Amino acid sequence: MHMADALLSPAVGGTMWTVSGGLLAYSAKKVREEADDRKVPLMGVLGAFIFAAQMINFTIPATGSSGHMGGGMILAILLGPWSAFLVMASVLTVQALFFADGGLLALGCNIFNLGFFTCFVAYPLIYKKIAGDGLDGRRIMLGSTLAGIAGLQLGAFGVVVQTLASGISELPFKTFVMLMQPIHLAIGLVEGLVTAGVVSFILKARPEILAAATERKPIGVSVKGALAGLTAAAVLTGAALSWFASANPDGLEWAMLRTSGKEELESGAKVHGLLASLQEKTSFLPDYGFKKAEVVHEPAAEEGGTQAAPEAGEQAPWPAVDAGTSVAGLVGGLLTLALAGLIGFALRRRNAAA
Repeated sequence: MHMADALLSPAVGGTMWTVSGGLLAYSAKKVREEADDRKVPLMGVLGAFIFAAQMINFTIPATGSSGHMGGGMILAILLGPWSAFLVMASVLTVQALFFADGGLLALGCNIFNLGFFTCFVAYPLIYKKIAGDGLDGRRIMLGSTLAGIAGLQLGAFGVVVQTLASGISELPFKTFVMLMQPIHLAIGLVEGLVTAGVVSFILKARPEILAAATERKPIGVSVKGALAGLTAAAVLTGAALSWFASANPDGLEWAMLRTSGKEELESGAKVHGLLASLQEKTSFLPDYGFKKAEVVHEPAAEEGGTQAAPEAGEQAPWPAVDAGTSVAGLVGGLLTLALAGLIGFALRRRNAAA
């Protein structure tokens, strides 16, 4: 559900940058007040795990579409909403800058749609109301699932509204929203179940993490075991499980395709061209793989020549075992870990100096 710049006018994109920037500043202030040293490494490792998890698109049966984890609910449940929002922004910033996943103009929208609705709406108004302050596994499972669905539904609707407000695309509101909401309902169900699974693991391994996030207090115990488990999961997911991602278009691309006939839209606006050029320079692993050199097509030899490229429409091999994907998963995870951890460390140091 990463928006591209072509969906947005500069006015809407700039406004959402401002809104998300204000939320980030306020979240940083709240995290600084918590002063929890043990949360800093947890922020970094969870950021790396969510980055890797977002690389895996899963097929939505009978639709020709796919979806991927958002991860905001996992972050909110384990870190609390303020730290979670900062980590989600770190994930999306790394994706946009270095992997060309989501536009630079659209970064404010993506942070808002994937971070705000999960961390500040679905988490306090749905998850906490159902799960409560206790650590009951069944209530956590139900709360995670319902909150995951709600957060993704709100985020999908946010994409539609921001696209409508921009007024530069060929996507009619009624058709677009009638496609976006149902497909993201299915994606949200999977997200909720995966969230429940991850939270259940933490509940067994270190329940103090959940209690600290719920009660907004320092964790107070060692989290090395949980960090080791999440690190292993991030490495395995980014380096190998990412090969098994579905090749089907994701929910947003699928809805755009059925609304306009195109998975990607183009814009002739000058600002879009400038940002696309900048992103091309910063993204050293675009689309989570090595940059591909331009291929010069030559007639194939009758015998003994090179193998012809697959014809259009030919199904790509699955799993897509690719060294570039593995490198992207590992490098992206490390960059996210570094950025999220650096934010947490900087806020801790500033609080100590105050």
